[in-house]
This record gives sequence, C-alpha cells and structure tokens, in this order.
Amino acid sequence: MIGEVCEAVFMNSLCCHQKNRKQISVFQGNYMNNKSVLLCGVLALMLASLNVHAKVSAKESSKLGKSLTPFGSIKSGNKTKTIPEWTGGITEPPEGYKGTGQHHIDPFASDEIKFSIDKSNYKGFKKYMTPGQYALFETYPDTFKVNVYPTHRSHSMPDWVMKNSKKNAKTSSLTKGGAGIKDAFGGVAFPILHGKNDEKALQVMWNHLTRWRGIFLTSRASELAVQRDGSYTPITKQQEVFFNFHNPEGSFKKMKNILFYYLTFNKAPARLAGGALLIHETMDQLKEKRQAWDYNSGQRRVRRAPNLAYDSPIASSDNTRTADDTDMYNGAPDRYEWEYKGVKEFFIPYNNYKIGAKDVKYKDVAMPGHLNPDYVRWELHRVHVVEARLKKSARHIYKKRVYYIDEDSWGVALVDQYDTRDELWRVSMALLKNYYELPGVWSGGDVYHDLQSRRYSVNGLYSEERQAPVFETKVPNKRYFKPSSLRRRAR
Repeated sequence: MIGEVCEAVFMNSLCCHQKNRKQISVFQGNYMNNKSVLLCGVLALMLASLNVHAKVSAKESSKLGKSLTPFGSIKSGNKTKTIPEWTGGITEPPEGYKGTGQHHIDPFASDEIKFSIDKSNYKGFKKYMTPGQYALFETYPDTFKVNVYPTHRSHSMPDWVMKNSKKNAKTSSLTKGGAGIKDAFGGVAFPILHGKNDEKALQVMWNHLTRWRGIFLTSRASELAVQRDGSYTPITKQQEVFFNFHNPEGSFKKMKNILFYYLTFNKAPARLAGGALLIHETMDQLKEKRQAWDYNSGQRRVRRAPNLAYDSPIASSDNTRTADDTDMYNGAPDRYEWEYKGVKEFFIPYNNYKIGAKDVKYKDVAMPGHLNPDYVRWELHRVHVVEARLKKSARHIYKKRVYYIDEDSWGVALVDQYDTRDELWRVSMALLKNYYELPGVWSGGDVYHDLQSRRYSVNGLYSEERQAPVFETKVPNKRYFKPSSLRRRAR
C-alpha cells in the first residue's frame, strides 16, 4: 500500500513536470520532486505507525518450537530448577485409560508432597503467593493449607493447533480498543506478545478467551454454593459447548464473530429442573453483543436474556461470582484499563486429578471457608500477570482485578478482585489439569471465594457423576444451538 501511494504521487508529479517543462523553472521542478519524496516519507511513517504492532516478524515467530514452546511460553526451566524445561507435555493417556468420558487416571499419583505451607510458615513464602492466596491464610489460619508438589509442565496441544498458533503469530492483531481480534483462528491467538503495554495485556486475555479446549464438549457437573457453616445444595447441569474458534472446518472469516456456542440444562434440584440457557458468545461484543436466551420450564417460554454480562450476579453461585467471572474471565474488556505486569513465579493449582477422581464425594471436598486442601495440588509455575483497573466512566462491582495466567496453557489460574474501597474482596482459582484425551490443560473446577462473607462456590465438579466430560472431534449441527430448538431440547 505504501509503495502504491508513493508511486502514484511520484508519477503524477513527473507527468506534470514533463507537460509544463518549458513553463516551469528548474527550481520549481526540483521543489515538486522534493515535495513528492517528502509526502511519500510522511505517508510511509504514518502507515508504519499504524501497523508497527500489528504483526510479529518472521524472525520472531521462528522462535516458536525452539527457544519458545509452540504455544509461546519459555521453553527452558528457571535458574533454580524448581520449574523444569518443557519437553512436550502429556501427549498420550496413561495406561488403563480407555477413552473420553472415563474419570481420569492421575499420571502423577506417585508424586509425594515436597512441602506444605500453613499458618506456621506461610509468611516465609509470600514472594511466591498472590495477595489473594496470602489473604486466604490470614482469613482461615487454622484450616487453609497449600500442599506443594513437584512441577510438571504437562500442557500439550494437537499438531494442527500448534501449527495454527505459528500462523497466528504472523497475522493476528487486536481490533480498535482491543474489544476483538482479527486474522486469528484455531490456535493461540498471540503466542508472542508484542506492542504497547496495554496491547500485551489484552493479547494475554484474548489468549485466555480463545485457548484450546477441544472442539465439542458435553458435560454433566455440579456447582456448590458453600455457606459459612459448610452447608450447600448441589445444582447439577448438563452442558454442551461447541468451540467455534477451533472448528477444524472453519476459518476466521467463517466464524462470523461467534467464539463459541453454549447450551446448559438444569437437572437438579427439582425446583430448578427443566430450565435451560443458550448463549451465542460473540468475539467482539462491542460490535455485536452476546446473544442469550433462557427457557423457563414453568412458563414454557423462551425469552431473551440481555443482561447476562459484566457484573450481573450468577444465582447458582449464591452471587459469589459475576457473569464475567465465569471461566475466570469472559466477555468484553471495554470497562477496564489494562496493564501488563510481566512474567513471575507463583504457586498455582496444577495437575489437579484428585478432585475429579471417580466416586470422590462432594461432602469430603467441601468444607467451611474453602475446599479441603488434601484434594488440591499446587505447583510452582511461571505466570503472566495482568492488572485491570475500572475506568472512571464505567461501572462494575470490582474496582481492580489482577489475573495470573499460566504461561503454557494461557488459562487464568488465579484472580484477585478488589472492591470500590480498594480492599481485597474475592479470590478465584481454576484447578488446572491436562485432559489428555484432547490433549490440553483446562480447569477441573473453578472456585470463587468471598473473603468478606466467608462463603465460596465451586463450579464444574463431576466426581459423583457417571461420566467425566466427553470431548468429541465432530462438528455438531448448529441447529442444536438455535433459540427455536431450545424449548424442544429442554423438554
């Protein structure tokens, strides 16, 4: 484009000069030529400034698979060797695993606890803990504990997803304001961060939003809203998710701004059974808002659900999480100013197979204040730290949010959320593990702590279910995700 503009300006100047060469002095001719060159230079600088952060160079992208993993994390371990080198992750299920739907066999079951952090020593580990983790020790000093295990960088992805990630590094870019992305599909959107600080922050969050979680998922799982005394009533849901961003038959243009399709049916308790919710999750939600419909079994009506966004409270969590807390973070980023804080080392939940093991009882997992620490595995990993501060012109119950994103899977592992008084209010965590039937790291349960009310909720538990989540490579018929079919499917 720069060359075409410059050539047009230059040729126009040259023609004018030849046509009037007898009437125009040499000085005027030189002036016009110099002016053309100057104009070309100004145009080049202007256009270059608009595109300087749009793409990654071929030299930079060549680092993927070499000094960087195919998905953009640092391949080598840390200096103290407490974080190992990535050597490929888990690519095959362990012996005895028969296929998707079976409760997972723990590939690291023989690991022993390296050390435990409790009220006697937690202050000495402050460097490797987030403010939220530290606050959990101070809020529940007699019961909260972190069992630290050897670190395993288990994340992996199919070859075609890793190849697409490398393509994305050369083509992907943020839309204006970072509300969406362009020219990225089927892999990590921004495996190599680049551009200004706020652009890097948004690229990290888009990597989380578009991370690899398979193609089509069906799952039956429960959410527990645990009260101060440890009591709860499980709310069981059956879910179907089609991750349109990773549709093997698609492309960025074919996505038509749809990130994924989500459908959930209430199964228990009886007072909620029969209800359903359908979501068409749009990528750029400023361009096209999230589309949502709910089905009320009592009224037998399908209605639009236009307010399911930002800080709308989620009733099934007993209001311990907001709409955009779900999956640790989702939705439009426009209400916050974003800042990238760099890569740091923290203890995060990782390789959590125990909590999803077959026949583990929810009553053994849930206890007052927090999950039973004996069912949560912690490891030392590198994370990207991103801070979001509420714009003065915007409204949200969280004034500040700090995200800690796993460097390998790009999944948010921990979140600290602050109220309007700048006090730490809520602490969220994703119990990450490798679903080796994919393969890829995703959450085996999301936990949302309210430090002020001393309640919490945990979403996505399935150990008491007959099956674990089922991942399929097929592309489902999209008519299943139409509002017109919602009533029929709910019934």
